[in-house]
This record gives sequence, C-alpha cells and structure tokens, in this order.
Amino acid sequence: MGLTAKRRGGLQGAASASEEMLVPDTPTAIGNAAQIDYWNATAGEIWATYQTLLDRQIEPLGEEAMRVLAPRIGERIIDIGCGCGQSTIALAERVGESGAVVGADISRPMLDIARARPVPEGAAHPDFRESDVQSAELEEGAFDAGFSRFGVMFFADPVVAFRNIHMALKPGGRLAFVCWRPFPENIWMRAPMEAAAPFLTPSPPPDPAAPGPFAFADAGRVRAILADAGFQDVAIEPFDARIGGGTVEETMELAFRVGPLGAALRENPDAVDKVADAVHLALRSFDTPNGVLAPAAVWIVTARA
Repeated sequence: MGLTAKRRGGLQGAASASEEMLVPDTPTAIGNAAQIDYWNATAGEIWATYQTLLDRQIEPLGEEAMRVLAPRIGERIIDIGCGCGQSTIALAERVGESGAVVGADISRPMLDIARARPVPEGAAHPDFRESDVQSAELEEGAFDAGFSRFGVMFFADPVVAFRNIHMALKPGGRLAFVCWRPFPENIWMRAPMEAAAPFLTPSPPPDPAAPGPFAFADAGRVRAILADAGFQDVAIEPFDARIGGGTVEETMELAFRVGPLGAALRENPDAVDKVADAVHLALRSFDTPNGVLAPAAVWIVTARA
C-alpha cells in the first residue's frame, strides 16, 4: 500500500511510560480501513459476545507462544491485536508492577471488554489503546518484546506493519506470536465446515495472502515478511493441541458465528437450520468429559530485532 512506518523521536511533557510507548492513531487512518470497519462491526461484536468461550478455546495456544517469549519482570511489552485483553493481562502478570504492557487493537467492542477486566495484584496496569499498529506512531526502541495471539494476520501490508513493530523494539528485542497453520490441518474448524458443506452454496477459494485468519499459514511467506521487515533469527515451529472445552451446544453456537463456517452462514443465512443436525453430529465425535476438544494446528513464530 506504499505506506511508510512513522517514527517519533521524542515526546514532550510528563507523559506516562505507556503513553510514550504508543501514541494512538485515528481509527480511520490509512492502512487497514476494511479491517477496522470489520472488527468494529460484525467480528468485534461477535468476539465481545463470545469472549469467554473464545478465550477458553485459544488460551492454550497463546500460552505456548508466551512460554517461548519468556517475559521477564520489569520488561515493556506490546500485545499486538490484543482483542479482549486476556493475553495482555497474562503479560502484565509476568512483567510485574515494575514493567509495562500496551495492548493495541483496532476493535472498540473488544477493547471495551479488555478495559473492564480486573488486574491481578502485583501485575502491571495494562494500557489498552485503540490503534492500528501498521500505521501507529510507535516510540522508537520503546519495547523489550512484542507479542501476539492471532493478531498479526490481518494487516493490509504486513511488511510495513512489521517494520513498524521492528522499529519499536529495542536492539535485540524479541518477537513471538502464534498464527494458524493451513485450514485443512485445523480439524476444529474443518470438521464443522465439512459437515455443513453439502447444504451450502460453493464459494470461490479465498486469496491465501489476503488479510484473514490463514494469511500466515505459509511458513515461507511469514519468514520472508519478517526478513523484509528487518528481523533476524526467525524461527517457525509447529505446535498442536486439542482446544475447546465447551459443550456440544456451546461449540456449535460458536462455530455458527466465528471462523469459516460462521462466515459461510452469514452468506447463506437460510442454511442455518439445514446444517444444524450435521454439524451437531460432527462435533459430538470430539466430545469428552472435559467438553468438546478438537485438534488445532498453529505456528509459533519467534524473531529478534
């Protein structure tokens, strides 16, 4: 998109540490206009509504990325695409009161949830900002580390976005994020979609490089993006886990609202009743004493500035 990462040489006045680290930009600024609209309407409202179920579902995957990042007491960390703030609070606990955490997201409905979360005793108080990290003015060298739990696959220009993130990290600063591997490997999404497919109007395959949940499914593309953005020591490791934990009914409701099946049903609302029995049957095959648990496949990506 021909954007240039903005730099901020210094701030005047008695700004707080977190304010120095990230200056909020106008939500309608250049960059991810379509994604900003999407995450402040349909997607953001759905994720805010189902926040408890979604957090339970993806928390184990984010925890693995956080384990690899290994936050330390006193560090300053930016949580990119922080959503409803669960991962930001977890980072705040790890850096302690002497550290600082900024949670940046473009979704106002999700940030409203994040700001209402209680902060555990002894944790840093997170600074949640409505900001597009692709075009935000980030303070140069302000962060010891950057983290993201499924928040980096939606940039309109990922190279520009990661250059901005790179600039905001200290020399040697760490980056760790988790993103989805290809759709066929993610049974928790594939199984309900395959069960519903006979009742849905076929749609053309999406552009694999377009902003979306599987935009980083190709590890080679991810490696090239990070290299172009200036990162070194890039490592991309597969991680597999069974995720979920809800009842069959809860899991089906979530599948009808989020992910590929949710998107398909928004395009085919008359098919909801037709697919219900088939999806329910598919999900029952993953039911356990601990709820519905289905295989998920992700990349754990790390790099250094």
